[in-house]
Amino acid sequence: MRRGKTVEDRVLDTVITAILVVVVFITLYPFYYILLITFNEGTDTAAGGVYLWPRQFTLSNYAYFLQDPKWVEAFGVSVLRTVIGTALGILFTSLVAYGLSKQDLVFRSGYFLVIVIAMNFSGGLVAFYIVLRSLGLINNFAVYVVPGMLNLFFMLIAISFFREIPDELGESARIDGASELRIFSRIVLPVSMPLLATMSLFIGSGQWNAWLDSAYFVQDEGLRTLTYRMMQVINQTMVPSGDTQAAAMSRTSVTPFSVQATAMVVSIVPILGVYPFLQKYFVSGMMLGSVKG
Repeated sequence: MRRGKTVEDRVLDTVITAILVVVVFITLYPFYYILLITFNEGTDTAAGGVYLWPRQFTLSNYAYFLQDPKWVEAFGVSVLRTVIGTALGILFTSLVAYGLSKQDLVFRSGYFLVIVIAMNFSGGLVAFYIVLRSLGLINNFAVYVVPGMLNLFFMLIAISFFREIPDELGESARIDGASELRIFSRIVLPVSMPLLATMSLFIGSGQWNAWLDSAYFVQDEGLRTLTYRMMQVINQTMVPSGDTQAAAMSRTSVTPFSVQATAMVVSIVPILGVYPFLQKYFVSGMMLGSVKG
């Protein structure tokens, strides 16, 4: 017979629920506040007192953001680098990991030694810049995707994952005359969706949030990313000195802070939109790092 809850149980449940509600509120409110600011007039927000809902509702912040060609262009560059960079990163990381997962690979130990050294030692920013310049990647869109085509961390995880795939699957395909590339694309990748989804989420978010490469290796304003533009705005402490931009802001009640908040929301939406489609694979992919090697 099931025993009913005692008074102590109810009190404990109430306390735990209250604590969880407070934790959830503290965690989510900063995100809600940023979203709230984007729908409130910037000049009114500067006066203070906006906490729970827009006091003077407006879409001026989004209108100002979308009508600025620099923001729209930077958004397009970020989307392009994220899509291409993620696809190439997954492809080449998976290919290298699949080869290194084979025990009979020639010079396999030497390759692992190079990987370990590369993961623990770096030549520094100057050496990295020289390498990029020698490859013709400076001030080139390729600088966003080429350096990240091989992710050493996920490569090690992928090696462990590929080792767990039964060799019988590949052997039966080889008997039928399939090449290694065909086995990889038709057999290995379809059963590796948790791995690919996890890699997609982390590599994609890394590409989307990156801004240092745009600051250090790009001078063409047409190649600036959204996160770089955000950093420019965030680092501004006052209304820009340009008369045209200042006048445009004053006419629409837009402030640098309201534009910052709008840029933050716009930059978060794509990641939030992609995550639900990868969630079912991502949950199982979280255990990839504990796969027995």
